[in-house]
Amino acid sequence: MKTLRQTGLSDLPRVTQLGSISDMDLDAVTKFSALHAKPDGLILQYGTAGFRTKANCLDHVMYRMGLLAVLRSKQKKSTIGVMVTASHNPEEDNGVKLIDPLGEMLAPSWEEHATHLANAEEQDVQAVLTEICHQEAVTLQQKAMIIIGRDTRPSSEKLSLSVIDGVTALGGQYHDYGLVTTPQLHYLVCCRNTNGQYGKATVEGYYQKLSKAFVNLTKQTFSSGDEYRALKIDCASGIGALKLKEMECYLPRELSLHLFNDGTKGKLNYLCGADFVKSHQKLPVGIEVKPNERCCSFDGDADRIVYYYNDADGHFHLIDGDKIATLISSFLKELLLEVGENLKIGVVQTAYANGSSTQYLEEIMKVLFSKAAEMKIRQLAKEETDEKKRKAAIMLENVIDLINQTVGDAISDMLLVEAILALKGLSVQQWDAIYTDLPNRQLKVTVADRRVIDTTDAERRAVAPIGLQEAIDEVVKKYKFSRAFVRPSGTEDVVRVYAEADSQENADRLATEVSLAVFQLAGGIGERPKPGF
Repeated sequence: MKTLRQTGLSDLPRVTQLGSISDMDLDAVTKFSALHAKPDGLILQYGTAGFRTKANCLDHVMYRMGLLAVLRSKQKKSTIGVMVTASHNPEEDNGVKLIDPLGEMLAPSWEEHATHLANAEEQDVQAVLTEICHQEAVTLQQKAMIIIGRDTRPSSEKLSLSVIDGVTALGGQYHDYGLVTTPQLHYLVCCRNTNGQYGKATVEGYYQKLSKAFVNLTKQTFSSGDEYRALKIDCASGIGALKLKEMECYLPRELSLHLFNDGTKGKLNYLCGADFVKSHQKLPVGIEVKPNERCCSFDGDADRIVYYYNDADGHFHLIDGDKIATLISSFLKELLLEVGENLKIGVVQTAYANGSSTQYLEEIMKVLFSKAAEMKIRQLAKEETDEKKRKAAIMLENVIDLINQTVGDAISDMLLVEAILALKGLSVQQWDAIYTDLPNRQLKVTVADRRVIDTTDAERRAVAPIGLQEAIDEVVKKYKFSRAFVRPSGTEDVVRVYAEADSQENADRLATEVSLAVFQLAGGIGERPKPGF
């Protein structure tokens, strides 16, 4: 694969006009598109996590996402991010996603543009780009700035060069941040587009913001003679280990981080990482734990986290996103009650949230929404005259700064959890005992085309194929305290099945029966689902 720099044509002049691409621009795009040819017959879809597939099939996609990022940047008059990663996927996979101006996911209408552009035949790329410009009223005289990051996969550096070729072909400027976690790139995009109001637009700025908030939250606890808080972290042999090592010097010595699967040996996400631990509900390879030791796992790009421990009898206990959200929301509610300003917080749960966590939040927490909370909290932290209320407001302000508000962030979440556990004096067992999860099981069913599955009601009801939801409903009736749902993967041709019931045995049976219904009605391929997984 040749790049623009290697061909010597990276500085071609650009002549642009409103709403269309000039002949000279299209000539450059076409020339370099030929260097990033699309494999015959390959069709990909931009999902919630962008594009993901085998790394050797992605060169043309990366180039074209560089082109698309330039158009999006021109339309929004903002910096756009491009992250090269496949998160929890196997090491041989890779992927790419675009990040919108405030660090949020790409707008749905542009997800459609991404899919259209990625699947266009070589001779149609010009027409697709021109069509996007017309549909989205892109002003091509507008400057474009793209920032790029990548994970530690062997293929990521080469693929990020293909992104740069796409950016350069349409005259965009870029800054390559190199190896960063996905949440760090989201943070950097937001910082650049808020003129530094969200934080300093460097990786060091990310470390400084989060560590300052953590230190401010915990300094009173740690200074009172608390023992070293040891935490074992499975980094999935990914980027999280590298970034935690860089960040350790910013953190207080009382937080003792012990890193495992740090990328020095072992394959990325192989029998380790957050997705493996949650799906298999057992310890990852490469880590040894003593009874009741607090542990957590990141995924490959450090945007997911789960906690866990083994009890004195050797039983594995998973503490996933539901209990993390419950811990954080209960802590916030206590502070809000101290502030006494009728401020409200909200917890957003996915369909995967365990039924017990939802019941706890609804019946015990009664959490609501309020968009004005952050501004009010910062005001109270500065102006409140009542010392107790002001201290609570300052703590809330530090929590806000410790949370990466642009996207899920394993490092940020880990620091917030550790701060709360230290402040409340909770052991991992006490945290786990807040409520008891309903037994549950997650399975995957390989299908010929995941697009045959269509869902509604926050992905809890299947509306296609016909008869699938009815089959699920009939199976669910057989078990107590049960529910089950299916949804298509955003990145591969599999259907994810979630089931919970009154016992682990029944949850396993329910998941297997629903998987079989999916296999039969949604075009399953390969081995039929059967008990024992």
